[in-house]
Amino acid sequence: MSSTDSTGPIVIAGGGIGGLAAARALALSGRRSIVLEQAPEFGEIGAGIQLGPNVHRMFERLGVAREMRDIAFYPEHLIMNDSVTGEEVMRLPAGERFRAHFGGPYGVIHRADLHKVLLEACQATPEAIDLRAGTRVTGFTDHGGRVSVETESGGTVEGEALIGADGLWSQVRNHIVGDGDPRVSGHIAYRAVLDINEVPDIVDRWMNDVVLWAGPKNHLVHYKLRRGELFNIVAVFHSDRYVEGWDSHGDPEELHKRFAGTRPEVQALLDKVDVWRMWVLCDREPVREWAKGRIVLLGDAAHPMLQYLAAGAGMAMEDAVCLADTLAENQGDIVKSFAEYPGKRYLRTGRVQVTARYYGDIYHASGVVRELRNAAIGGRDPDAAYKGMEWLYKYP
Repeated sequence: MSSTDSTGPIVIAGGGIGGLAAARALALSGRRSIVLEQAPEFGEIGAGIQLGPNVHRMFERLGVAREMRDIAFYPEHLIMNDSVTGEEVMRLPAGERFRAHFGGPYGVIHRADLHKVLLEACQATPEAIDLRAGTRVTGFTDHGGRVSVETESGGTVEGEALIGADGLWSQVRNHIVGDGDPRVSGHIAYRAVLDINEVPDIVDRWMNDVVLWAGPKNHLVHYKLRRGELFNIVAVFHSDRYVEGWDSHGDPEELHKRFAGTRPEVQALLDKVDVWRMWVLCDREPVREWAKGRIVLLGDAAHPMLQYLAAGAGMAMEDAVCLADTLAENQGDIVKSFAEYPGKRYLRTGRVQVTARYYGDIYHASGVVRELRNAAIGGRDPDAAYKGMEWLYKYP
């Protein structure tokens, strides 16, 4: 790690994956930071996250690759099945052939485990990273040469700059972009995690794979977590019943109604879960304006995206490393670096935002479009499929 510099700290609003990755990246380049997290303690909600080779390269840059490998699960295949007919639409090798093509693995990890590894890495350098939980940001001012951040307790935190890593409902984004509330997609995600011993036998053949069951206006994903100790299930369907919501309890009756007519394997998994956590899926239009003076955005605050490319956490970590690199390239010139950094990122993250919407349409296709999807995807050679993923996974 670089020796910590003598300049003032950079304040980071948000202690999620993006905020902690930013703090870690800054520390490794010699910059101090103060991370303000509104929750009473640092932690993450949610379940599984899929990790492409690009994300594993960010783990290397952040010095946490070994810890991540120790806790992740690495599937043998990525599979798409038709949830109405049971047809296997696609089977993509995710092991050695995948690694050889992309120069890195494809894994899955529990969101809480990923966050814990980043948190412990940050806690290991208290001289560089000041972690403050229970600190809600209520306002901030760019004074030209410094930034002051007001908190709910009435206190003020001073720093050289402010990074808004405060998520989908970012207060910092309102200052820079001012584009109002997120776009509600009309898609709802129900998430649950089972102990591996609770998984029904009917899905045993896919226990070492990441599997997506694509249906009309719905899909279900399942895979192992935590070295195979847990089993993640995500069920997504169309509904205009909710306009917002995060980490709420789901309605099993509605879920079963939306998945009526799907395969016994899907039904068996739905029947195994008594309590679901619900998320309303939202995103925003891509923008290039992520910075204003000494204030900048990162992660979901800059580019919230739907989950269909499983890329949100990875994009936030890429942002963190890119921002720290840009500061180092400019010898710590904050205003210049904050002005340059969005230009290195917004086309890539914007492509993910737009492509994720498209993939949602593909996964949830019905009628003739569903038949066309199955025919088009089903006829692809793995190397051709890999080629189509290079823009996402062969970064940087």
